[in-house]
Amino acid sequence: MSSQSLPRLTTHVLDTAHGRPAAGVALQLWRITDGVREEVARTLTNADGRCDAPLLAGESLRPGTYELVFAVGAYFAGAGDAGAGDFLDEVPVRFVVRPGLDHYHVPLLIAPYSYSTYRGS
Repeated sequence: MSSQSLPRLTTHVLDTAHGRPAAGVALQLWRITDGVREEVARTLTNADGRCDAPLLAGESLRPGTYELVFAVGAYFAGAGDAGAGDFLDEVPVRFVVRPGLDHYHVPLLIAPYSYSTYRGS
C-alpha cells in the first residue's frame, strides 16, 4: 500500500487578505474523546501554507472527533498587520472522522477579521 492510499489528515492555510499561502502558522491537532481533549500533533505551516507531512496517517487516524486550532492572530501580527490580531486570536475547527473515509483535508482561508473552512479533497 502506498503512502498516498493510507488514510490521512492534511490541512492548508491561505491568507486571502494578501493573496498568498499562510507560511508559519502554528497549529495544534486535538482528539476529543468523551469531552476530553488530547493533543496529537503540533506543527507550523511551510512556505506553501501546508504541513510538511500529514497531521495523522494510517492507523493513527481513527474515527472520532478532532479539533484543529490555528494561531492566526500571531500569524497576522508577524506579517506586520498592525491591529489584525485584535480580533481573531486562535481559530478552532472541530470535525468528525468517519470510518471508511481515506483522506480528510481541512483547508482554512483567513483574513484579519474573518475565516472560512470546508472539507477539501
